[in-house]
Amino acid sequence: MTGTWPDGLETAFRAYEDALMRDDTAVLDALFEPGPDTLRGDGAGLLRGHDRISAFRSARGGVARRTLVGVDVQELAADEVLVVGESRFTDGGRGLQTQLWRRTAGAWRIRTAHVTGRAVAFDRTVWRAVGDPLVRGAGAGAASGAEAVAGASDARPLAGVRVAVKDLFAVAGHVIGAGNPTWESAARVETEHAPAVSVLLQAGADVTGIARTDEFAYALAGRNAHTGPPPNGADPARISGGSTSGPATAVALGQADVGLGTDTAGSIRVPASYQGLWGLRTTHGLVSRDGVVPLAQSFDTVGWLTRRPDTLRAVATVAVGPAVRRLATPLLVCEALLAAADPATRRAFEDWLARTGTGVAVVDLPDLDDLAETVRIVQGAEAHRNHGAWVAAHPGALGPDVADRFAAAARITAEQEAAARDGLGRLRSAVRAVVADGALVLPTVPGPAPLRTADGPAVLATRRSTLRMTAIAGVGGLPAVSAPLLVVDGAPVGVSFVGPVGSDLALVDRAAGLAVATLL
Repeated sequence: MTGTWPDGLETAFRAYEDALMRDDTAVLDALFEPGPDTLRGDGAGLLRGHDRISAFRSARGGVARRTLVGVDVQELAADEVLVVGESRFTDGGRGLQTQLWRRTAGAWRIRTAHVTGRAVAFDRTVWRAVGDPLVRGAGAGAASGAEAVAGASDARPLAGVRVAVKDLFAVAGHVIGAGNPTWESAARVETEHAPAVSVLLQAGADVTGIARTDEFAYALAGRNAHTGPPPNGADPARISGGSTSGPATAVALGQADVGLGTDTAGSIRVPASYQGLWGLRTTHGLVSRDGVVPLAQSFDTVGWLTRRPDTLRAVATVAVGPAVRRLATPLLVCEALLAAADPATRRAFEDWLARTGTGVAVVDLPDLDDLAETVRIVQGAEAHRNHGAWVAAHPGALGPDVADRFAAAARITAEQEAAARDGLGRLRSAVRAVVADGALVLPTVPGPAPLRTADGPAVLATRRSTLRMTAIAGVGGLPAVSAPLLVVDGAPVGVSFVGPVGSDLALVDRAAGLAVATLL
């Protein structure tokens, strides 16, 4: 050790280290200074305020066993001391913990903490398989990310772009894990890439790796029971969103430039909104779903997540061809959709809409509960048809949430499915008639991502309210873009643009143009 401990600080510091090893959250909470100005940071981001730090800690589940090998103490003022501890982890690796301790009312507490963890090969909550790259695209390597898109050639428009592939797509030489280790263990090695993967490779993109998904894509939270929740790249205190959870996190953290995923009931749009990304759900059937494990064929679509709109447009252009459809100028707004959002989200959306300076036309949609229930029944019936026999043959293989969802799907009767399918046809026609040749705009989700500490019922309630908003594009079979245009409670919330069949690129252009026009 170097430096001298002020009176009482060593005792507090040792109590903190002991509580860490015992995961005694009550003691840890007591040793952090109360109030909104307390800070804790690590590689995932910065947490502000005692309450958020406490919530993060309660969901963390403890830390890896370690031993302090060195401590440096630097007194900055009479009641302020910087302490830096160097640790050796029991199972390998070293780390640093830097803390600013302050003495108030005779007690030492941490005001600011920063943790530098040991280096890891890759985050298993984000990736199932990763390489450098895992699969190289056509031609030689090039710069990555935005530089790659800006400097790409006509022959290789995605040269150097790094892609995270959702673990539902066939990647030659690898199995499809579908978010479930039991399924993965018996899966055959794929001999061909899914077309949605091939088209990106042929355009010069590299596949960085295969990224995590919720089991069989039957969730919106990103809480895989087997591998754990990927971090939220925009706000580490919140969930990542799913089921394209791994690709979204990889893009948000800068580990990939494009997330290739699927969207059935919002599985691209929800994580895009939660993590401040651009996301495109394509027109139903426009991009091949061959080589992709299905959930519900009536709604399954392929799409992408990116940090920048120009990257999203470049990828979409490669996959669907140049823009061929124009959109009418007025933005379409539905009061029922705004009422479905949280009050703070609605206010943020209405403020954004006012800044666009664009004409607005108010429209009426079919009842949102009817739309969501139709999706739930048809999706459930198809999910059971696709995977019900496997689920029944592997009891205990699913996490609780997804198991409950498949159990509910198994109870859907033939009569209920037939009625829902009849309703789907009528509702699809009605939604398409309302959208016509315009762009319907709405908050992508009711509000910011739930906190990582949210319990199961709270996450389920968020799922149900989210489906009332995401079902519009699903029922209509329409393209939808989620653009990171709102901030609510310090967290991102997307604005969705839903357009007519085949308007995918036009929607990206409209959203990108309004993003520039409404910058604060």
